[in-house]
Amino acid sequence: MATIEILLIRHGETDWNLERRLQGHLDIPLNQVGQRQALALARSLDGITLDAIFSSDLQRAQQTAAPLAAARNLPLQVDASLRERCYGALEGLRYPEAAQRFPEAYAALMERAVDFRYPAGVHAAETMREFYERAVRTLLAVPARADQRRIAIVTHGGVLDCIYRYANSLALEQPRSCDIFNASINRLSWNPERAQPLRVDSWADIAHLDELTLDEIQR
Repeated sequence: MATIEILLIRHGETDWNLERRLQGHLDIPLNQVGQRQALALARSLDGITLDAIFSSDLQRAQQTAAPLAAARNLPLQVDASLRERCYGALEGLRYPEAAQRFPEAYAALMERAVDFRYPAGVHAAETMREFYERAVRTLLAVPARADQRRIAIVTHGGVLDCIYRYANSLALEQPRSCDIFNASINRLSWNPERAQPLRVDSWADIAHLDELTLDEIQR
């Protein structure tokens, strides 16, 4: 089977990124900087053939993917399984607010407690392990769809972290060891004939962006 190239892209900037609020499943749109990042992203990939474009169903991801799809007259294939992790009652809170209102949950967040479930909020929270399994399962299912050689997937920082860990066999408890930027391009390749089918070829490419790009909210 031929190798499939995957452009794994994080959504552009939102106001909640600037405010360092946990977004999770709450549906926050791009701000003006994020909208410019989405256009810059699409321009940077002009002339590169994509066979399919997938996106989380949250609007910050769809808005990032839209210029990329429009430039190629491709349908945007929306998948709720590409969403960010659900943080339950912590969603919408800044980190100091989360620490004050939910000290046990905040401590678990900081310690990367893999099986701790935060209190429910608008949505029921996922454990880190549940989220990791969802993210990896969803991404690995994408290359099997149709006849594809190069695809783009627009998703969220937490998903990127999970995929990086999976490809590099890193433990969930280990502190993050990679950069995750808004509207960054992360290049991977998938070939089921390799011992590790998913490989990171390059990571955290933001050459197409300017100094306004933010690092992912939760380092």
